[in-house]
Amino acid sequence: MKTIGLIGGMSWESSLEYYRIINETVRDRLGKLYSAKIIMYSLNFAEVEALQAEGDWEKATDMMIDAAQRVQAGGAEVVLICTNTMHLMADEVQASIDIPLIHIADAAARPVKALGLEVVALLGTRFTMEQDFYRGRLQQKHGLQVLIPDESQREIIHRVIYDELVAGEIKKSSKDQYLSIIEDLVSKGAQGVVLGCTEIPLLVKQADVKVPVFDTTSIHATAAVDFALEE
Repeated sequence: MKTIGLIGGMSWESSLEYYRIINETVRDRLGKLYSAKIIMYSLNFAEVEALQAEGDWEKATDMMIDAAQRVQAGGAEVVLICTNTMHLMADEVQASIDIPLIHIADAAARPVKALGLEVVALLGTRFTMEQDFYRGRLQQKHGLQVLIPDESQREIIHRVIYDELVAGEIKKSSKDQYLSIIEDLVSKGAQGVVLGCTEIPLLVKQADVKVPVFDTTSIHATAAVDFALEE
């Protein structure tokens, strides 16, 4: 079994899910006494969020590179950035280390394409929805058409993530808003929904939506197990 490196804390609410899913998946595959070999470096999300708000992506990149190098130095054989947004600097992080980085968008694309879907809605932070590092990767590398919410809807999604979900607050009113936005995107042609923020699965479940929902937290964590257990 290879050792999985996690860069977490963005937020710890979703990092907790990574740890749980990885260990449960290893146990289910190998037996009840088994658990994963994991090294986690957990960042202070307040510092990360401040850099995001300031648009200081250079300093944020330095922070992520430092975290990845620490995880590698600790003995990790693969690394995951446990958040969608901070994949903005995934290429720079990968270039700074000697172990593979499993990109969350690549992991998410696999089950989408396995179902034969061509058009997906993308929900996430404003950065993930609006910038090209994530949507563009799904489009250019994986050939998917990606729909995003309109400006007012993006503001709702972003606000709920930062004001509620990262603090573990789950509100029915916010869930209803998310489901209304998803329904609108489905009416515009979305065949599935990529939950492109690792906190959104705390709010929206497959049972809530009539089209396939792709939980990037679970997908990414499972991809780590696949790597760790492959011969």
